[in-house]
Amino acid sequence: MAFAINGKFTSQPITGVQRVAYELTRAMQMYATPGGELEVFVPPNVVAPGALLKKQRRFPWLRGTLWEQITLPIAARGTTLLNLCNTNPLFKRGQIVMVHDMAVYDVPHGFSRKFRLWYRLCFALLPHTHPLILTVSTFSKMRICHHLKIDPSRVKVVTPGADHLDRIVSDPKVLERFELTKDTYCVIVGSLDPRKNLHRVLDAIEKLEHLRAVRFVVVGGKNPRVFNSDGTGHPVHSSRITWAGFVSDAELKALYENAGCLVFPSLYEGFGLPPLEAMYCGCPVIASARTSIPEACGDAAMYCEATSADDIAAKITQMMSDANLRREYRAAGRLHAREFRWEHSAQKVLELLYGRAGERLPELAPSASAS
Repeated sequence: MAFAINGKFTSQPITGVQRVAYELTRAMQMYATPGGELEVFVPPNVVAPGALLKKQRRFPWLRGTLWEQITLPIAARGTTLLNLCNTNPLFKRGQIVMVHDMAVYDVPHGFSRKFRLWYRLCFALLPHTHPLILTVSTFSKMRICHHLKIDPSRVKVVTPGADHLDRIVSDPKVLERFELTKDTYCVIVGSLDPRKNLHRVLDAIEKLEHLRAVRFVVVGGKNPRVFNSDGTGHPVHSSRITWAGFVSDAELKALYENAGCLVFPSLYEGFGLPPLEAMYCGCPVIASARTSIPEACGDAAMYCEATSADDIAAKITQMMSDANLRREYRAAGRLHAREFRWEHSAQKVLELLYGRAGERLPELAPSASAS
């Protein structure tokens, strides 16, 4: 049976969902023997890093959602399609779909009306095409089965990796640009997505007058086509807060490597890749204990009550006041994060793909070298 990957993500900026799609595709292709790589069907506006993937077939008619719903199913006739970014051609059978979370049901206020309605339509139709569903955590599997009324046997968990960071050379110039000193600042990732709970971190910072030397660097931005407006769009002006906006992967790695900690009090995550990436870089993590985050972080993070600015402030105080504690969390985080490798994720997806088709997994390369 022929298999192909829905490459719509190759035309999109790299955020969490696209990161998983790109790294899984890359690892599956590298894990296969030469010539046995899965094809990636891509739209005409493919960009880097997706443009660097092997075995691409470009179909130039239409773009975006229209490309996925009209061009792709025509191109993929007779092919089992692997979709890695939540959506898929609605009326095609013989598909595997990775659904990262059920946020449009669980936290609907966080999305624009147009985005919410489209995704709910996609998810409502999904059970009727009888796909195999992949997801990134046990928490997300539970929510998928609850909302879509799908038997748990049809949903398989494939956790993401973190070793893509091995390919990234950190750029320490970002510290000079923002006038930061090693181990004296906290990183906050996710910024203006309301689920990231930024406003409570800002409330917590106001309670940290006793940590006057500590800076806070907010990384990320907001896509108004996806996220709803909840009043967090106006940055607080403070000499202690640096609004970094979008940074490159190399800059983010440098920020992680030199930070006193990552503060990640998210209210909802399908998996929670940023704290795992931070751990991989040796950054201590303070994280919310909600939804899937404990699955991602295990015993290697310090947990906070995400709805309490007082508790967030107390955990920041504890972490940033104790250099020995930070060393302990750095060591524990590195050890934990190195268990999450894209090679393992890719092998599981390939086993599910060929197993569903009733075929033997082809002979694979001895090492994916996907890190």
